[in-house]
Amino acid sequence: MRYVLYVKTGCPYCKRVLEFAKKNGIEFELRNRDDAGVSEELIARGGKRQFPYLVDTENGEEMYESGDIIAYLAKQAGITAQEGSGEGTCAVE
Repeated sequence: MRYVLYVKTGCPYCKRVLEFAKKNGIEFELRNRDDAGVSEELIARGGKRQFPYLVDTENGEEMYESGDIIAYLAKQAGITAQEGSGEGTCAVE
């Protein structure tokens, strides 16, 4: 799968990305924070435990921030995103 999305159950920013993707036929391999080892894997990749976090395995791009993720996915798919700024993550303590 081209895209891997790290998510946290109940995170409104994760939901925002997932709704955009569903609407536009974009699929992910989902990795949920509640599954064993996912938080540690995310920290190793991105340096912090924030959700959502996107990995584009084809282009080697990785990013936090729901707005940035949506803008990136829209650009890759050649569609226009009607989303706000790049702000929006759920930090986990």
